[in-house]
Amino acid sequence: MAFETLRSNKKAQIVLGLGSGIVFGFLLQKGGVTDYGVIIGQLLLTDFTVVKIMLSAVLVGMIGVYAMKAAGMVRLHYRVGSVGATVLGGLIFGAGFGILGYCPGTAAGAVGSGAVDALIGMIGIAIGAGIFARLYPRLDRTILNRGTFPAETIPELLGIRPGFVVAIVSVLIIGIFYLLDLIGM
Repeated sequence: MAFETLRSNKKAQIVLGLGSGIVFGFLLQKGGVTDYGVIIGQLLLTDFTVVKIMLSAVLVGMIGVYAMKAAGMVRLHYRVGSVGATVLGGLIFGAGFGILGYCPGTAAGAVGSGAVDALIGMIGIAIGAGIFARLYPRLDRTILNRGTFPAETIPELLGIRPGFVVAIVSVLIIGIFYLLDLIGM
């Protein structure tokens, strides 16, 4: 199915989204990051499984998106970021992650594996999302747009080609993998 056809077919988008979500949850479970002990080990800096999985996803996703954009298969739509939105989002995410011991993705995967604690956490995530949605108009006027970033993308900010950033970040991620392996993590 061509990408233009897919963009206009809502049913296909739902099926593709559901299928992608199931595969994502399966891979999180197989990677071990739906295990509460692994998440706590990451927070205690004794188990770097989560970092390895996340950096692998960043590496594959970054290269894939760049390749699809370069081939004209996708169009990217950016939303200008800000210090206010980043700090508030980080505080909310960090507090929830620290209290629950899961991020939203790993919590959903853990629910699929039968973890009752993650199910209770998902209920809390839904309630928190509802509260945020209710407060969004006020937050948008007061906090979320404070300190708007000077550019939409890192290449734009640095004034360099996107492929150069992809190459540098790829080397850095591979270097982090090497260092983690070197120290036995």
